Parts: sequence; structure tokens; C-alpha cells
Amino acid sequence: MKNGGVLLEIKNITKAFSGVRALDSASLCVRAGTVHALMGENGAGKSTLMKCLLGVYEKDSGSIFLNGEEVDFKNPRRAAESGVAMVQQELNQALNRSVAENMWMGRYPSKFAFSPFVSDGEARRKTREIFDSLGIEANPKEKMSRLSVSKRQMIEIAKAVSFGARVIVFDEPTSSLTEPEAERLFEIINSLKKQGCGIIYISHKMEEILRISDEITVMRDGKTVASRQAKEMSVSEIIRLMVGRELTNRYPPKLNEPGCEMLSVQNLSGEHSRLRNVSFNARQGEILGVAGLDGSGRTELLETIFGAQSASSGDIYLCGSRANNKNPAAAVKNGFALLTEERRANGIFGILGLTENATAASLNRLGAGPFVSESRARRETDEIIKKLNVKAASRNIAISHLSGGNQQKVILGRWLLNDPAVLLLDEPTRGIDVGAKYEIYKIISRLAQSGKIIIMASSEMPELLGICNRILVMSGGRLAGEADAATATQEQIMSLAAKYV
Repeated sequence: MKNGGVLLEIKNITKAFSGVRALDSASLCVRAGTVHALMGENGAGKSTLMKCLLGVYEKDSGSIFLNGEEVDFKNPRRAAESGVAMVQQELNQALNRSVAENMWMGRYPSKFAFSPFVSDGEARRKTREIFDSLGIEANPKEKMSRLSVSKRQMIEIAKAVSFGARVIVFDEPTSSLTEPEAERLFEIINSLKKQGCGIIYISHKMEEILRISDEITVMRDGKTVASRQAKEMSVSEIIRLMVGRELTNRYPPKLNEPGCEMLSVQNLSGEHSRLRNVSFNARQGEILGVAGLDGSGRTELLETIFGAQSASSGDIYLCGSRANNKNPAAAVKNGFALLTEERRANGIFGILGLTENATAASLNRLGAGPFVSESRARRETDEIIKKLNVKAASRNIAISHLSGGNQQKVILGRWLLNDPAVLLLDEPTRGIDVGAKYEIYKIISRLAQSGKIIIMASSEMPELLGICNRILVMSGGRLAGEADAATATQEQIMSLAAKYV
């Protein structure tokens, strides 16, 4: 097919869950050799539409055409084999298996034609071949658990390419990538365009969308509200179409007023990480940002404070008393809470409802002995839903059916039920749209105003500058310096971030 011809056409797709319509005659047209951005708030229907395309969900009505022929994939594997693959935002990989095993799982190459015996050598050879073509540096023999999130995401992209896909869906592909890795991804996308592939690109990064997209489709409330050439769109126009109103400010005003020093971290080092001799103080009601390049130690710092990673040395003091956070259970008891970066892998219980997810960290408080008061659990879940404005058909719906922003609110609510003094937030708005981000920011601001200490790691510097009071900058596992968010620039923070690289 010539570039510019219609490769994929999705027409008037409808889908409802428990009587709630998630898609309402949604449509999308993807041309060969183009990048088509799919935009919308969390809950707008983007993910549901893609799941209907891939066969994860059975559509209620509507049609899908690939190369002019109507298709109805029953599962993602069939879709991939037919030339439609998706690179998921939330990685679902076999972490105890090798890179090559993850690449070829379920379709491992044989030693020779019609042989029942698989060939590890051939799998590794094919993996290296694809990696070389994409410029990915990774050892096919390496266990997945030893790789960074960003590297694992690049491998997921390579896996999609390995199917020979003509249509590739990228769901927030740069959310865990460093700037050089993101640039390499854009090169890969341009290469795929030249080969005649159609790219569906889902992202909440406006500047990124306008840079690489040829066409943009915006969804709202399950409907397609606009589909235009990217060059005809602006950031403000996209936001207006997404949220149905003008959104003049991306960040709420900083109304919190930090008080006295309440948290002290002294000479903290990781036993199995690069974290070395990190010391800082945090004040009551302060929003303290943590910046740094990928691998700088942002996540390691938060997880070591929380006891999810072992410390080789260092002390933590809260309100003058030593907090021995030897493990997460001890940290929770000591007044700490951690919102993890990988929501699906470490945050939610996907098949369970909102009640089970919201109360998972407070079961000891919701009953006597081994017995949990279900009525109290339901009541507190309803309070969280109302307080954090969680959009869900009911508390009984599986949390995996919620948008990323609403999932994040439920997890945040889980910790708020324990009333922690210190909230550790690792990429709290990763993969969340601009409207939902604003809601999360307001929640964070309110928590700080109530006296909570918020320590927030983020790869998005505008976010840190927009919501934080101070910013700690990590580099090579060490604290490179700190900056006043009111006066600091991105250039100053980047300079500190490169200090020990």
C-alpha cells in the first residue's frame, strides 16, 4: 500500500460495561506512512477503543477494516499475527525470564523446520538482529528483572516490530524513557513510517504530539469529537477539545505553607543500589520534589526510605524519633506511604473491585482479629470515591476497567485511609491526561495544606517546578543539590542532574 492510503479504519464502535457506555460511535482512520495521535482525558475511551481493536474486548457494534477488509480479532495474539500490535504503557512481562524469552514467548523459533525442539541460539540471534536494526542496547540473555523500566519498554517496542506489524499502537511510549531514549524512539517511528507502517500514538505530552504527529483525533466521553491534521492544531485547542472547556492553568496555586522541619534523612545508602550518603530535611506541609535523569536514584531513594529496598546505612527521623523502616510494613506503622511508579505491576489488584483496592493497606483497622467489617470497608471506600472524585460505575467494578487517573486516585485513597505523615509519590501523574493531572495536583496541594509531607519524584521538570516548594536533584545515586522551585530553571536542574553522571 502506498503511503497516505487508508490502512486501518475503525467505524462507529460502541461498547458498554454494566450499562455504562464507554464508547459511543467512536471512529478512527489511520493512513499508511503516518503517525496518528489519539488524544483524550483518562476515561475518554482511548484504551477501550484500542482494546476493541485488538480483541481484548468484544465490541457491541461497529466495524473495523484492515487493508479494506473487515476484521474482528478475538485476542491480541491474533491481531499481532494479522499485523496489528500494541506497545503497552503498563508493562506486562515475565520478569524472571530472559529478554529473548520475553521477545518470542509463545512463538519460540525451532531448531529446524517442523521440529518440536526450540532453539535458544536462534531466539537470541533474531533478538540481536531486531535490536541492531532499532539501535537498542540490551543483552538477549539478560534477565528482565535486572533491566530498568525504560529499557524494558524499548524491548516491548522491539517485540511489536518482531511481528512484522503494519499498524503499531504506542501507549504513552516515552513515559519511562530518558530524553536520548525518546529521541531514539522518534527515529524508530520515522523509520517505520518510511516502511509504510501506520502508527497510532497515545500520549498526554502535548509538545511531543505536535512534533511527531501527522493527524490528531481527540476523544471525549467515549465519542470522537475531532479529527484533523496536526499542523492545524495547537496545544490550547487540543486541551479545549479534550476537556470541553478552556484550561488556562496547568497547576493549582501553591497555597501550602511549609512549617517546621519534621523529617530528617541522614546519610542514607542502598545495600543493593547506587544510592550513596543522601541527606536532606523536609518540613511539615512541604511538597518536596525529586528530579534527576533515568538511573539517577530517584526511585531508589523513595523505596529505601519506605523499606522496599534495603539500606546499608543511614538514619531516618520523623518528629525527632528514629523511624526504623526495615520493611514496608514497619514504614506504614511509622507513618509513611509509597505510591509506586509501576501502577499495574505494584499498585493495583486488577481483577478486584474498588473496595478491595482502597482498603488493602488498612485491613487491620477495619475489624477485630481476622474478621474485616465489610460494611465499614464499603463506607470508607465510598468516602474515598467522593473525596477524590473517582469516576466509576460502582465500587464493585474491577479497578482495571478504570482509567489510569482514576486508578491512581484509588491507590492514593488507599494510603490516605491510614492517615500517613509522609507521602512518597513516584511519578504520580505518569500516563495521566492534563485534566486528571490537575485533579491529582489539587489533591497533593490539599494534603500538603493539611500538614502532610509530600516527597514527589518526577521525570517531568515543568511538573516539579509547577507544584513543588523545593526540588532535590539526584545524580548517579547521590544528592547533587537542591533548588527553590519558585526561582529555579530547567537548565539549572539539568546541570545538577548531570553532575555525577
